Amino acid sequence: MDERRIATRFAGFDQDGNGYIDREDFYSAAKALLAEFDVTARCDKGQALYAGAEAFWQGMAGIADVDGDQRVTRGEFVTGAVKRLRDNPERFAEIARPFLKAAIAVADPEGPGVGNGAAERVLRVLGVEAELAAEAVGALDSDGDGRVSEDEAVRGFAWYFTVPE
Repeated sequence: MDERRIATRFAGFDQDGNGYIDREDFYSAAKALLAEFDVTARCDKGQALYAGAEAFWQGMAGIADVDGDQRVTRGEFVTGAVKRLRDNPERFAEIARPFLKAAIAVADPEGPGVGNGAAERVLRVLGVEAELAAEAVGALDSDGDGRVSEDEAVRGFAWYFTVPE
C-alpha cells in the first residue's frame, strides 16, 4: 500500500483545510450536498444524510484517531487507513456506506442508485474536478446502466484508496 497515495486522499476529507479531519468536515460535506440538491436538513433525507455523516465520522475516528482527541491528523489517517486497507479494503469502505446511501437518496430520489449526471454533481460538491468526476462516474457505473448503485459507490470508495492516480 502506497502511504503517499493515501496521504493525498487526506485533503479530500479535510473539507475546511485546517490540517485535520473532524466531525465538522463530514457535516460540511453533508451541508454542501443538501444545498446542491435543494434538500432541507430537517426532512427525512436530510436527517439520514447527517446520520450517515456521523456514522462515517465515527468509523473514521474509530480506525484512525489514535490519541482520542476527536481529530484525525494526516499521520493518524495514513497509519489507520493503511492498516485497514491491508486488512480488508472492502471492510474499510463499509464505514462510508451509510453516508453514500443517504447521498444517493438526496441526489436522485428516483432510485435505485443515482443517475450518472447527479453522481457527477455529488463528486464535484465533494471537491473532485469536473473532468475527473465524469471519468470516475464512468468507472463507477460498472454495469453501464447509467446509474451508480450503492454497492458500486462503496466499491468505488475502496478503489479510490487502493488504485494509483
